[in-house]
Amino acid sequence: MIRRVLISADHGTAIIYFLQSDLVPTLLESGIEVVLLTDDEIAEQIAQKFHWSGLYIESLRLNQASNYANMVQPRIQWLLSSYLRRVGGSNRMNTEAMDSHIWEVWVENRWIFRLGIWLPAALLTVLLRNSVRLRKLLVRTQQRYTPSPGLYTDLFEKYQPSLVIASTPGWRLDRYLLREAREQSIPTMTTIVGWDNPSSYSIPGSQVDYANCWSEKQKQELVLGSDWDPESVHIGGMPSYDGYIRKDWLIPREQYFKLHGLDLQRKLISYACSFVHFAPNYPNIEALVQLISSEALIEPAQLIVRLHPSHFQDKPRIFAEERDRILALEASCPYVQVVKPVPLGGSLGYYGGEDMDEKSSMMAHSDVFVTVYSTMVVECAIHDRPIVASVLDTPGGWNKKRKYSLSLKEIGNWPTHKRFRESKAGRIAENEQQLRSALNAYLADSSLDGVRRRKFVEQEITFTDGSAGKRTAEFILKALKQ
Repeated sequence: MIRRVLISADHGTAIIYFLQSDLVPTLLESGIEVVLLTDDEIAEQIAQKFHWSGLYIESLRLNQASNYANMVQPRIQWLLSSYLRRVGGSNRMNTEAMDSHIWEVWVENRWIFRLGIWLPAALLTVLLRNSVRLRKLLVRTQQRYTPSPGLYTDLFEKYQPSLVIASTPGWRLDRYLLREAREQSIPTMTTIVGWDNPSSYSIPGSQVDYANCWSEKQKQELVLGSDWDPESVHIGGMPSYDGYIRKDWLIPREQYFKLHGLDLQRKLISYACSFVHFAPNYPNIEALVQLISSEALIEPAQLIVRLHPSHFQDKPRIFAEERDRILALEASCPYVQVVKPVPLGGSLGYYGGEDMDEKSSMMAHSDVFVTVYSTMVVECAIHDRPIVASVLDTPGGWNKKRKYSLSLKEIGNWPTHKRFRESKAGRIAENEQQLRSALNAYLADSSLDGVRRRKFVEQEITFTDGSAGKRTAEFILKALKQ
């Protein structure tokens, strides 16, 4: 009897996680057929790139799922699945990231919403954070919002899957797939693809049987924050990073420098834009440009800036405006180059895995890597390069009506950011003087904090031998046997 799994890949990071690692190939080699559900607009593209025997590509039907979310009691669905679920995690864990979202919703809505929805929901959030019973009731209540007839009934009948896997436990539109699988009595699993996901998104949007996560830290966030049974949570590492560890995507230094017109004689400082939704990145970039242009560093240097996927959003326009300012810096400064993430297409946008060679090479060849507290601090630590978290603020943040801003200095206590700070795997710069000192320290000795970087990697991804894809596949195979 042929056994099959259905996998939801509703985000570019999920494409990397499942297809650009050993995960799916290991399942196929074990005789398991894989049905990958993804955005219609890229389904053919993926089918052509990954034409493996036993792999089938089908539509995830995101448009239909979105229509259901927007047309069937949309306000109640939003309240249950996009708000209370996200901010109602247990106070047994660090709730800083969830707290920020509560105030983001307050600022970005009108008074009638604040009084009619936000205040009652805030009171309910207090109750949720203190009650396991209420949190479990919230998960069960969400199950009521399952499209009928089902969006995926024909696929379940066609493929008869033994397991349905999603890259979140129903935090996005994958909730409808997981809920329908639940109604069909098909076992379900989530594989956590984001570093901060368990601490930022909290309670599942559907009842899910198994979870695979990166580390003991993430497992505790799942168990303490959203009441997962410890026996159902497996630590499999991070399959997407196996390629970094094995140097699968690394472009040689001379070739990479030539690709971007960089000077082999100057030190390379890279900056990855991050947390665009909460605050401008421009002050960090402007400070780096000033330090390099004025020769204030102990070594002649150059800067490469990687834009954030949000810089390519049409709304709000302020993100694109910052992108244009950064591109203007590139045009006016001889030692500044800008890298744009490569779009995957469809609703997956600029979060694809089409430029993993670019990301890996940028980090590997950087003399110092700078960001806010992006997930790329973990990725860069894997490459064992010096890291600076720069949190220079613009007074007033975005300074736009009904656009929430948060000081970059205030996000240092978010769970993942706090772990980075406490690990001392990199330096923190709250002003230009601290930024200059941190850069000069690392330019003088790139081995500084190297031991702490390696310990930080072990803490956050567990397995540093490039085996996470196979380990996660083995967990899936074990679940199939059960």
